Amino acid sequence: MAGFEGLIFSGLNHLLDGEPWAQERLRPLAGAQALIESGPLSLHLRIDEYGRFVAGDKGFSPDVIVTLPADAPIKFLLDREGLLSSVKLSGSVDLAEALAFVFRNLSWDVEADLAGVIGDIPARRLSTFGGKLGVQLQAGANRLAENLVEYSTEDSDLLVPNRDVEAFGKEVNILRDDLARLEKRVSRLQ
Repeated sequence: MAGFEGLIFSGLNHLLDGEPWAQERLRPLAGAQALIESGPLSLHLRIDEYGRFVAGDKGFSPDVIVTLPADAPIKFLLDREGLLSSVKLSGSVDLAEALAFVFRNLSWDVEADLAGVIGDIPARRLSTFGGKLGVQLQAGANRLAENLVEYSTEDSDLLVPNRDVEAFGKEVNILRDDLARLEKRVSRLQ
């Protein structure tokens, strides 16, 4: 697990190195610790004096706890806004706000990193191709999800279609109203 955490810290700090504003935003919070939880995974991190992330001390209680949904990796790829809206924060308001702002606005300049390895022109072409491929993969994943929902509701007995649930609800309301009228009639007869 330590190797995995090292990769996460390296990746996050690489992104921070490319965005000086983010380090400036985090620098005043040096020493603050956060715990990021997502399903069975948890990551303790601390902000150092340079506004970068280092491994946090598990012996200390975190200043803020960031709880991500268990499906965070999938939401990160398919629906980043949905992921950000499903994050739960607790603890220090200042730290939580700073982390939320940094993670919401932090972006990876893939093209610049590729240019350092393979050159400017191939990096540009590869980046453009990757962007188009990403859009196509996301559209394909959305179509697959729609098809699975349609199959589950229309062609199998896995889920009940919304129209059937709505019709059932209307019938229950009619039955409730009829029962109320019947109760009034019975009470008048007594």
